[in-house]
Amino acid sequence: MAKRTFTRESNRGPNDKARVRVIGFAVAAIFSAMFARLYALQVLESSTYKAQAVANQVRQVVEAPPRGLITDRSGNLLVGNKVIESVTLSPQIAAQHPSVITSISKLLNVPVSSIKSSLANLEYSPYEPVPIAQGVSKDKIIYISEHQSQFPGVSYQLTTQRVYPEGTTAAQVLGYVGQVSQADLKSLSKQGYQPGDAIGKSGVEQSFQQYLRGKPGVSNLEVNAFGQVVGTLSQTAPVAGDNLTLSIDLNLQKVVDNALSNEIKQLSGKYDPYFHLYYPQLTGSVVVENPNNGQILAMSSFPTYNPSVWVGGISTAEYKTLTAPSSNYPLINRAIAGEYTPGSTFKLATATAALQSGLINPSYYYYDTGLFTIPNCTSGMCSFHNAGGERLGLLNITKALAASDDVFFYNLGYMFYANQAKYGQDPIQQVANAYGWGQLTGIDLPGEVPGLVDSPATRALLHKQYPAAYPFNTWYTADQIEMAFGQGETAITPIQMANAYATFANGGTRYQPQIASGIVSQSGKLVKKFGPVVTGHVTMSPADRAAMLSGFEGAVQSSIGTAGGAFANFPFNKFPLAGKTGTASVTGQEPNSWFVGFGPVQKPQYVIAAVIKNGGYGASAAAPVVRSIFDYLINNPVPSTTFGVPHLAPGVSNSTNLGVSAPGSTTTSAG
Repeated sequence: MAKRTFTRESNRGPNDKARVRVIGFAVAAIFSAMFARLYALQVLESSTYKAQAVANQVRQVVEAPPRGLITDRSGNLLVGNKVIESVTLSPQIAAQHPSVITSISKLLNVPVSSIKSSLANLEYSPYEPVPIAQGVSKDKIIYISEHQSQFPGVSYQLTTQRVYPEGTTAAQVLGYVGQVSQADLKSLSKQGYQPGDAIGKSGVEQSFQQYLRGKPGVSNLEVNAFGQVVGTLSQTAPVAGDNLTLSIDLNLQKVVDNALSNEIKQLSGKYDPYFHLYYPQLTGSVVVENPNNGQILAMSSFPTYNPSVWVGGISTAEYKTLTAPSSNYPLINRAIAGEYTPGSTFKLATATAALQSGLINPSYYYYDTGLFTIPNCTSGMCSFHNAGGERLGLLNITKALAASDDVFFYNLGYMFYANQAKYGQDPIQQVANAYGWGQLTGIDLPGEVPGLVDSPATRALLHKQYPAAYPFNTWYTADQIEMAFGQGETAITPIQMANAYATFANGGTRYQPQIASGIVSQSGKLVKKFGPVVTGHVTMSPADRAAMLSGFEGAVQSSIGTAGGAFANFPFNKFPLAGKTGTASVTGQEPNSWFVGFGPVQKPQYVIAAVIKNGGYGASAAAPVVRSIFDYLINNPVPSTTFGVPHLAPGVSNSTNLGVSAPGSTTTSAG
């Protein structure tokens, strides 16, 4: 049998050849895909990835501008900017050289914990130096510059801080500046705000933030793979904000502040033998308004504070002091947020309603026996007497206003209630609303409250919300009578009171109160002027208005006038005045003391409303405050508003050029 021999090739069958072909195709496909992807990356998509690579090397840093200044109507500075020197530290370099934190801490006498906290603060950009100390002396700045190797990443920058040259004057009106909060950023980020930006938190600093802010500067920085800045690609300098001119007169504001604080300090802590009560530490407010256009010439709230406590960040201890009950909350602007029972000052609305509706006329007389009893009353409060127990006999509307006779107005309240079919359920409330009571005036300040005018609808709402405190939802005759002379649940703010009497004083036009006169550029050019805004009218016949005006004049000039004593020897022949006292009862406390005055009577230029909470009689507490202010105004009329470059105090800057004097130093703005 012959021997068979086999070669290697003879062992390969048809399946092996197929596998080789498959593997060859697979390898070819893989290489084809790789080449296709490389082609796409290097050719087709190269521009996209190149742009991303460049973007990874550029960081944008926003530089806050100095805020605009705030002046009074004559250009006197109320809020300015002060240039200060601050030491900064680069977060990246501090991470590479942690010992620098200890070194700079010893030199500046700043706790290490404070420096680390600043570096970790997410409100600062990681690509720009972080402020770690402000107001650093020049000798330490020079030492750092001469020993830079000992302080890697440490530099200095010139910054601006808010400065208040007039201290506590108009503090609540001006407001303060702080860092934008995370809550604020939700709505402001679209406007270019970033963490760490300064923003107005109250007062006109908040109301006119859009003008005062200015335009931020932008720097595009080139950084390496380690996030270190290696160059500046482009830079746009910040533009300072526009200046704000207020309608306030600085000199008048100081007089108003002093008159209010002096009166309150004299009253606080004293014993009243009539009410058998001690006066507490009192609070109050004064508003001076031009009745011809709604401009606020002065606005005071007591107690007050110095807004400079907010500059650079308020301390915990200072914040606790300002918000403690024992401080009487000086941050509150009581002129727009204080609500007070108006007492007899409310008779403006009741008298207007009675004459306007035809319920009475100027010739109507009522005999005051000192007591008013509700006809056919068998339960509840049936009788009401004059606050001082007086009996004034035969009265018309003029004499009733001058003497502030309560019984006369009790009767008006009852007459309206008894004739609801003819006059409706709320004729007095409707007139009160026409004067602006119980609603926002629209003044250009944040934090205003609407107040409240008592009514059947109000009582029903209070009963629904607070059934324990208001167990009845029915409007009784006694409620109507109390409301007619300013008691019950009615609560009015000082700005509303001034604006209502301004409406009467000018003949019936209600203007929106305004605290700002205009926006002015850094060069002194008027950018925007705020003109008068009419918000309503109160219509009265000449005869009806004359009868009421005579009553208001009598309140300060006649022998029966409730404010006659406070205005004794006032030169009425030179400066005729009219006014109204208000003494609003508060259960278990001294009454709220009100007085509103306006003049000169025929061509009124000023309306002054003053209130002292728990101050006692309007004639003895609030009226003397208004008297002292009119004493000043007789010889010191408020000047017309002027727009231009502010009168700057020494050390105050209004420019973006802060005089940077060292290479590498920067400029920022702080609160």
